[in-house]
Amino acid sequence: MSLASVPSPSHALSPYGWDAHWEAEFAPYAGQGLVPGRVVRVDRGQCDVVTADGVVRADTAFVTPHDPLRVICTGDWAAVETDGNPRYVRAYLPRRTAFVRSTSSQRSEGQILAANVDHAIIAVPLSVELDLGRIERFLALAWESGAQPLVVLTKADLVPDPVGLSYLVQDVETAAPGVPVLPVSAANGEGVDVLAAVVAGGTSVLLGTSGAGKSTLANALLGEDVMAVQATREVDGKGRHTTTTRNLLALPGGGVLIDTPGLRGVGLWDAQAGVGQVFAEIEELAEGCRFHDCAHLTEPGCAVLAAIEDGSLPERRLDSYRKLLRENQRIVAKTDARLRSEILKDWKRKSAAGRAALQAKRGGRDR
Repeated sequence: MSLASVPSPSHALSPYGWDAHWEAEFAPYAGQGLVPGRVVRVDRGQCDVVTADGVVRADTAFVTPHDPLRVICTGDWAAVETDGNPRYVRAYLPRRTAFVRSTSSQRSEGQILAANVDHAIIAVPLSVELDLGRIERFLALAWESGAQPLVVLTKADLVPDPVGLSYLVQDVETAAPGVPVLPVSAANGEGVDVLAAVVAGGTSVLLGTSGAGKSTLANALLGEDVMAVQATREVDGKGRHTTTTRNLLALPGGGVLIDTPGLRGVGLWDAQAGVGQVFAEIEELAEGCRFHDCAHLTEPGCAVLAAIEDGSLPERRLDSYRKLLRENQRIVAKTDARLRSEILKDWKRKSAAGRAALQAKRGGRDR
């Protein structure tokens, strides 16, 4: 079958993000009688794929490798064999972006949550006290994925005082330099039109903890109650997992949205560049340190510590930066033998230097 004889899916799949790039990537599969489609849901070895002829259920047995980062995922563009029963996904196209976190298992594997995402919407509820450290963690993963992050402060109607709300926005902006922060209320519609305009330009993934109001927000963007919603507990503002799978939904105003289950754990996965992006002001300050390998602890001539002293850099930011860097290094070291060796050598070098400094001090006192 020639490529010219294959019906063009451009019109039917364009609402899901199909474009000239994906058409070119799919070209090798067109001659094999396969059809393109976008994965809208994955469930126990099978997935729902939207094609030019509608949604089909397909088996993923041919794309289930041992590497958990290469399994089929919501948001993937797939080459599907639609003849016969069952139908099969034969391959998926190279991903533009991928949102990955580490699992909570002892094996420290990566888990891919969504693929080919343009916007990472981090839903933060104003029904509970802001957790800026958690926001920074989400942002590190978002930047590392290649998507543009956006922080949405949900349930803004619970903060009726405009001044109080503005202070909360400023607090989040401090933790999210270069990232838009948008207060939104699905209850009264505040900010929903602005958010709809942002997500109309591509694929967005909706991220956050249980009770963050993700499903309510998704329904507001969809203009109808598609996603089930449950009330949060008044005692702590937390919710149960209303959404149990990742679902890709076409939005009436353009663009597509991937709604995800609430995330209890948000572990980093090889996200050093993402951490650097979140704390860009610290990395910029570090360029002015006297020593290129300055740890920003007690070193003389440390520009970062000087910023702490003069109040231009909040100490909380530096503590969070150190914490995420350490966590990311541990995760990477578990999968990289060379890095483990380098960390051990560095630890031994610092220990030896510490012992030498202690002996020198003791020697000075003896004299």
